[in-house]
Amino acid sequence: MLNPQVTSKLWTPQLGRYLDGGPLPVGEFLMIIGCQGYRKWGADAQKLVSVCPVSFASEIESPQQLIQELAKADYLAELGLATALFCAVRLPQPLLLEGEAGVGKTQAAKALAQLLDTPLIRLQCFEGIDASEALYEWNYPRQLLSIRMAESQGKSIEESSLFSREFLIERPLLQALEHVGPNPAVLLIDEVDRADEEFEAFLFEMLAESTVSVPELGTLTAQQKPIVILTSNRTRDLHDALKRRCLYHWIDYPSLEHATQIVKLRAPKASKDLAEQVAAAVSRIRTLDMQKPPGVAEAIDWVNAAMLLGVSTLDARGTEQTLGSVLKYRDDQELAREQGLAWIAGE
Repeated sequence: MLNPQVTSKLWTPQLGRYLDGGPLPVGEFLMIIGCQGYRKWGADAQKLVSVCPVSFASEIESPQQLIQELAKADYLAELGLATALFCAVRLPQPLLLEGEAGVGKTQAAKALAQLLDTPLIRLQCFEGIDASEALYEWNYPRQLLSIRMAESQGKSIEESSLFSREFLIERPLLQALEHVGPNPAVLLIDEVDRADEEFEAFLFEMLAESTVSVPELGTLTAQQKPIVILTSNRTRDLHDALKRRCLYHWIDYPSLEHATQIVKLRAPKASKDLAEQVAAAVSRIRTLDMQKPPGVAEAIDWVNAAMLLGVSTLDARGTEQTLGSVLKYRDDQELAREQGLAWIAGE
C-alpha cells in the first residue's frame, strides 16, 4: 500500500465524498462519527482540526515508483508492464494484457488493487456469458414476493416500482462503475478471449465512456472511472474495435534471473538453490514442443510441492515425484520423460 501524505480533506464513506476541515452540518457530523481513520475534533465537536491520510492513485508519479510499490505487494514487474499499468491508472484507460497462461496477468491486477487499497472486482469470462451475469439482473423472487404481498393486502403495485433500484442485483461491471471511494475500483475482466464476440461488442460502451444502459433505469455513468484491466490468453483474436479502446501490453515469460526472483518472492520458505533449480528446469522444459508450456505459476507450484515432499534439491527422482505440479497433460509428461528427467533437473 502507498504511504499517502496527509491531505486537507477527509474521505467519508458514509457520505461518499470528501469533507474539508471546516464546520460540518450536524446531520453530516453524526453520519461520520466512527469513520475509519478520523483523528481529532475541536471543542465544539463540529470543527475538524486534524484529518486522516488518504491514498490516491495520482500519488504514483512514475513507472519506476510503481515497480517499487508492486514489489511491496509481492509482484515483480518489469519496466514495460509497469509503464502500461501506470498509464492505465493515470490516464485512465483500459489495459489489455495478453500472454501465455501463468505469466502473471491476473496477479498484476490483484497487486495493483492491493497497493491502491481499493476493491478488486473480477469478472471471469466464459463462453456464453451475457449481460445478466456481467452487468445486472433483476431479483425476480423478490419481485414476485412483493406482488404476492400487495395482492394479499388488496393493493395494486406499479410496474415501475418493480423495476427500481430496490430489486436490482449488481454484477461486476455495474459494481465497478458505481464504486465510491478515494480510489477507483480495479475491474479485472479476466480471460476475455473465452467470451463470445457479442459480449465484446457489449463491452464497447463501458470501456469507451464508463457508462452502461439499463432500459428500465436509463444510462448509468461512473462517478469515477474504474481502472479496467482485461486479460487474454489469445485462444482467439479479439475484435479490433475492442483493442482500439485499450492500451496494450504483452507479458512474455521472464528471463531466468527474473523468474528465479519471482519464485523466491512467492515461495519465501524455499531455499535459494531450489528456487534457482526449479526456474532453470522450467526454462529447459519450455524449449520442448509442449502442448501446454509451464509458466511462472507452475514454477511456484513446483517449488511448493517439492518443499511439501521434502525435496530440497531437484534431481531426477525429485522431478519424477513432483512432475504433476508443473506438467498438466499426459503427452507433455511423456515427452519430458523421453527427453530425460535428469536433463530437466540439470544433472
